[in-house]
Amino acid sequence: MATLHDLIPDAASILALEPEELAGLALELINDSESNTPSRLNLTSFTSHETIGPFAQGDKEPIRFAMAEVWNWLVREGLLAPTPGDSFGWHFVTRRGKKLKNREGTTAYVNSVLLPRSTLHPSIVKECWPAFMRGDYDTSVFQAFRELEVAIRDAGDFSAEDYGVKLARKAFHETTCPLTDQLKPAAERAALADLMAGALGSYKNPHSHRKVQLGAEEACEMIVLASHLLKIVEARRDHDPEEASS
Repeated sequence: MATLHDLIPDAASILALEPEELAGLALELINDSESNTPSRLNLTSFTSHETIGPFAQGDKEPIRFAMAEVWNWLVREGLLAPTPGDSFGWHFVTRRGKKLKNREGTTAYVNSVLLPRSTLHPSIVKECWPAFMRGDYDTSVFQAFRELEVAIRDAGDFSAEDYGVKLARKAFHETTCPLTDQLKPAAERAALADLMAGALGSYKNPHSHRKVQLGAEEACEMIVLASHLLKIVEARRDHDPEEASS
């Protein structure tokens, strides 16, 4: 079985990692061992010499404590769970833990916490979540704003020839479009048109034409914006002008 030392032999580098970062290495070790022979996991074995490896004597104790923090994080996040029917502290790798599998999977999972799934529009979740979880942030942003574009086109009954900034300008024109709230001041109607057009022009179009490198936090902000604008589109689509004017 590989050890933590096999993956990163430098103790200082390990101790510089946050628990969730070190957890990816730990999952890699656990899942690798389980692919050969099912391992029996508890806090003692998880922090033992057999798991940690041959670090210098002065580094072993701090690393054991760091691994204890990792154990706590893995259990709290549902990646490890107590073995049913056992009363001796043995744990097993959960389905989520097996799915995340390694450093890359754990990083994507940690980043997913940044994205408030429960508050996002359902179609944004459906289209964007898998790509975001894979760490494919530019694709997830493109998909979010594509959903916004499609929703605008459908709500305003526009043609496939209408897209991007031109579509947003037509759909939210301050005087000529049914998606515009005529009860709002002209300045607010114009501002919403600018917002919709600017969002598609800034966040959807660049991702259509070239690779854009994004981090998780920046992608989250963009996806949340797309979700918010999509909810506005749906609210305007379902708006009853006669009811509002009565």
